[in-house]
Amino acid sequence: MSTTINVVCYKSKVLKNNESPLMIRICKDRKMKYESIGISLDPKYWDFKANKPTSKCPNKEYIEKVITEKTITYTDKILELKAMEKEFTATTLAEKVNNPVKLKTVGDVFLDYMERLSAEKRTGYMLSVKQVYNSLIKFNKHLNIYFPDIDMAWLRKYETWLRSNNIKENTIGIRFRTLRAIYNLAIEENIVKAEYYPFKKYKVSKLHEETAKRAITKEDINKVLSYKSSNPFTRLPIDLFTFSYFMGGINFVDMAYLTKDNIIDNRLIYSRRKTSKLIKLPLQPKAIELIHKYADPDNPYLFPILSTFHKTEQQQRNRIHKVISKVNDRLKAIGKELNLPIDLTTYVARHSFATSLKRSGVNTSLICEALGHSSERVTQIYLDSFGNDQMEDAMKNLL
Repeated sequence: MSTTINVVCYKSKVLKNNESPLMIRICKDRKMKYESIGISLDPKYWDFKANKPTSKCPNKEYIEKVITEKTITYTDKILELKAMEKEFTATTLAEKVNNPVKLKTVGDVFLDYMERLSAEKRTGYMLSVKQVYNSLIKFNKHLNIYFPDIDMAWLRKYETWLRSNNIKENTIGIRFRTLRAIYNLAIEENIVKAEYYPFKKYKVSKLHEETAKRAITKEDINKVLSYKSSNPFTRLPIDLFTFSYFMGGINFVDMAYLTKDNIIDNRLIYSRRKTSKLIKLPLQPKAIELIHKYADPDNPYLFPILSTFHKTEQQQRNRIHKVISKVNDRLKAIGKELNLPIDLTTYVARHSFATSLKRSGVNTSLICEALGHSSERVTQIYLDSFGNDQMEDAMKNLL
C-alpha cells in the first residue's frame, strides 16, 4: 500500500497562543502518525480543502517553504527505504526522519576506526583491523555498502568464501569478531539502528577451535628460570621470559615500551598497547632484580630492546619485530635442550602465568584459564578488577 504525506492544520488542538499547530500526517497501511513541523497559525488562515495557507495568511511564503522542505524530507526517506527494500510503518518513518542515522558506509566506518587507532598509537591492533578490511574488500569487491546490507545471508556467504580460501578456523573467528566490533561501533555512533544487528542470530562463538597448548608446568618453568648461561644473547631471552612470568604474563611488546615511569609505589603500572587497558601489578622480587640488572642511565627503557635511537613508531616496530624473532629462536633452542614438551616462546610465559595460578587453586574469576583462547581483553579486565591484596596473594602461587 502506498504511503501518503500531507501537512494539515490540527484545529482540534489549541495552543496557548490560541493558534493550532501544523502537522505532518503520515498515512501507511491505514494507520496515521502526526508530527509537528514547528509552526502554528490561526485556523482561519488555513485552506482545509487544499491543505495550504490562504492567500491572506501572515508569513505565507515562509510557511509554504517549511511545508515543502518537510514534505520533501519525508518523501526522500520513503524512497531511500524502498530502495533498500526495508519495511517501515508510519511511526518508524517518523522516527527515522526525526532521529536520522548518519549515512556512513561500512568502508567509511572501518577507515575512520583505523585512523583513530593510529592516532592512539594502537598500531598493532590497527593492522589487525586492516587485515579484516582488506579481506572484506576481496570478498565483496568494495565496502561502499550500508550496515543493513550485512545480514545473515551476507555473513554466511563471507564465511563460505573464507573457507573456500583455506582460512584457518581461528582466523575466521578473528575476522568475524572484528566485523562484529565494527558493527557495534556503528550502532553506538548512531550510524545504524540496533534492529538490523545480525549477530543475535549469527553466532560468532561457533568459529573457534582449540589452539595448541602454550603453557608448561611449574616444574618446567623452574627449569627455564634456573637455566645457566653467561652469554648475554642467551641470558636476555631467559630474563625477559622470567619477567613476563612473574609480572602478570606481560607480553613482549608491552615489555619493550616499559620505562622507569611505569614503576610507581613498588608497582608496575602500564597500559596494554593492544587494548589500552590499564594494568596495575605488585612488583615481584625477581622482577625488581631484573629491572636493576638492566638499568642503564643512558636508556629510558627498562630492557635493552628499544633505545633513544628508535625515535619513530616505524623504527620501534621494526626493532621489536627483529628482537622478538631472535629472542623466540633462542628460547626454542633452550626449550629443546631442556626437553620441554612444547616450543618455548615469550608467549608461553603469559599462558604459564595464568595456568600456574589456576592449578594452585586461585579463583578463576581472578585469572582466566582461557588466556589466549579468547579475548585477551577479558583476562586483563579480570586482572584489574580485584584489590591489590588479592592480587599479591594470588601471585605468591607462581612458584
